[in-house]
Amino acid sequence: MERSAIRDPLPLDGMKVVDLTRLLPGPLAALELQRLGAEVLKIEGPPGQQDGARELWRSDAERAAGEPALMFRRLNEGKSLRTLDLRDAADRAVLLDEVARADVLIEGFRPGAMERLGLGWPVLSARNPRLVMCSISGYGQTGPWAQRAGHDINYIAMAGVLHQLATAEGEPIAPNFQIGDLMGGTQAAVAGILAALLAVQRGGSGRHVDISMTHEVRRHQVLADLVVAQTGRAPVPGHDLLSGGAPCYGVYRTADGRHLAIGALELPFWRHLCTALDRPGWSGRHWSLGLQVGGTESLALRDALAALVLTRTLADWWALLEPVDCCATPVLRLDECHAHELFVNKR
Repeated sequence: MERSAIRDPLPLDGMKVVDLTRLLPGPLAALELQRLGAEVLKIEGPPGQQDGARELWRSDAERAAGEPALMFRRLNEGKSLRTLDLRDAADRAVLLDEVARADVLIEGFRPGAMERLGLGWPVLSARNPRLVMCSISGYGQTGPWAQRAGHDINYIAMAGVLHQLATAEGEPIAPNFQIGDLMGGTQAAVAGILAALLAVQRGGSGRHVDISMTHEVRRHQVLADLVVAQTGRAPVPGHDLLSGGAPCYGVYRTADGRHLAIGALELPFWRHLCTALDRPGWSGRHWSLGLQVGGTESLALRDALAALVLTRTLADWWALLEPVDCCATPVLRLDECHAHELFVNKR
């Protein structure tokens, strides 16, 4: 048999994950582990204690067909589903039997809930010393905010990110991308779980991975935090290198109401862009050549570039700039992404 016909095993083939989570961060983390080869058992409570994703954006057609919402189906595709009432002793015993055979358990209850159910880390690790348990919460299992409720917008607000996602006038926006849930929750959980599994594979004992979505987002405030370290203040929205204070890096409106993203941070890219725009005189006006970020000259050049971009449609600009190595791209709508060559046939 040719080597190309043999499928290499996925990294987590043979591993079992018990998923007690709901909504977005935890279910997606379990789904990511499944995509790496793990078998996932999702456990929900009885009606009234089920995953709220079953109802979020549920259509009339889905209700008529007796189907849960698309969000639930997407996040739990391929998982085995089981109903257990963890307030019931017999059902808790069933869960502990599953834990004994599992490699990973993920939970996203309010801190302390698992202990109140008699399913805290000491109990689970005693049942399976090699178990990796991952707890995902807004503010961590311990600390002054552990019991506070929250959602994505609260986590990124407390982590200093929402202040950065603002207009040039300093008004924060409500982003339709769940930074706290996805980066602070899902991706941090997957990374922590994989690291803990590696430790177990090397002969170590199981681990309890404590994921605070707020702390994880705060930990990734790398570039903005450099400004704080250097100046003692947070970057000013619209006036920092990456927030609109440099004409070479920003979003510009086109004649048809679409937008062009320009990321010519490095001088060669900026010079290529200026040549393509037939503005050779702008080539020497770049932050790396001493143009003050957020200064009067930078903002005036940004406005001049904005006025120029506004004279043509997005399609016209893309026809001009697509062959140019200058870090310029259209700002795509999500529906356009689905059909774009960059994403077609790519998972």
